[in-house]
Amino acid sequence: MHTSSPTPSYAAVLRTPHAARPFAAALLGRLSYGVAPLSLLLALKDATHAYSVAGAAMALFGAASVTLSPARAALIDRYGPRRAVPPMAGLYAALLTVIALATWSPGAPALLLSGLTTAAGACTPPLGPVMRALWSDLVPDRELLQRAYSLDAVAEELMYVTAPLLVGIVVTVTVPAAGVLAGAVLVFVGAVALVTSPAVPRAARAKQPAAGGPGAPRLRLRGIVDLRHAVLVTAAVGLCLGALDLLVVAFTERLHRAAAVSWVLAALSAGSAVGGLAYGAVRWRSASRVRLPVVAAALGAALLAAGMSPRLYVLVALVAVAGLFVAPALTTAYLIADESVDASRRTQAGAWVNTAFNAGSAGGTAAVGLLVDRLPLALCFALAAAPALLCAAAVAGARGAARRRRIAERPGVEAADEVRGV
Repeated sequence: MHTSSPTPSYAAVLRTPHAARPFAAALLGRLSYGVAPLSLLLALKDATHAYSVAGAAMALFGAASVTLSPARAALIDRYGPRRAVPPMAGLYAALLTVIALATWSPGAPALLLSGLTTAAGACTPPLGPVMRALWSDLVPDRELLQRAYSLDAVAEELMYVTAPLLVGIVVTVTVPAAGVLAGAVLVFVGAVALVTSPAVPRAARAKQPAAGGPGAPRLRLRGIVDLRHAVLVTAAVGLCLGALDLLVVAFTERLHRAAAVSWVLAALSAGSAVGGLAYGAVRWRSASRVRLPVVAAALGAALLAAGMSPRLYVLVALVAVAGLFVAPALTTAYLIADESVDASRRTQAGAWVNTAFNAGSAGGTAAVGLLVDRLPLALCFALAAAPALLCAAAVAGARGAARRRRIAERPGVEAADEVRGV
């Protein structure tokens, strides 16, 4: 199953034995994460005739999905994807189906819909972390793994661009509840195809520690410095991007060009796709933990500049530049997660990065929502850029201090090797 390539490329990633099927299946399942939430929001609004109810229910959905993601990933590391993913995907799909039937026509109780929506969020199967853990098994060559993660990140980015278009077609033809039902089908079919592929072992990994009984241990961030830094920086990137979505809306509305918001966000996605593919194709000599704060700082600097845009086309260009660093930041964080833990905890490590990004995104949107009507827009952009810049500086500073301590503790040749980065 393991393979390496003398000339790592994206084609080599797709030619890896047993890789194409789980990759396609994981993307099909993850398409549900773009289709179902938007359809769910529209369906809840139509069923209750209240934006407040729909918004509150979706906030509960997001909170349950994000906060319980590491716990679901721990179950997968403990029991293996073949045993843990189908029950999650089946229950998630069943709850979405019930919600779809309940919202097909107005009149369902708001409390019932909120409870069902929260329960669905709690069961969301972490297909992204599962697929990234599989990539690490399938592709032991580190350069090829970098391309695999970059390809995965770019494909996911394009999927989230496509999903709203699909929802738009669905609601034009039929009711939003049909989109919720489509999300249920997508996630169940994708999850089943993923876990039944030859790439997925039929039992949990054999590399389990004996202490504490069977199964993988729960992952604690406290003792894993590099992973903790990756989670912190990824949360900051999420904060920036969550804030950016709302800031773009405010910018275009102030120019009386509200329809242009889609072009700005499309530029962000296009920049991310280009940056991700270019980043994955480079043979980097520096370590992932060195690159991550640099990439995050570049993203923050681009957002800071975007806040000073005098014209819409300048904003589009600068947001596209910011996008160049989105997929590389996520790719690097996932590489660090993979490098920081043993095979028995890879799904959890990836889930922590995913959780940090999603939580940061939600927090950024909420925070800017409180500020955008009270502060100048350029200052709001600066505040949105600040988390990435500050976290990048903090992580780089912490690494520098740790390296200086190691050099001081090592005499002679070892200290010289440390200075040279050996």
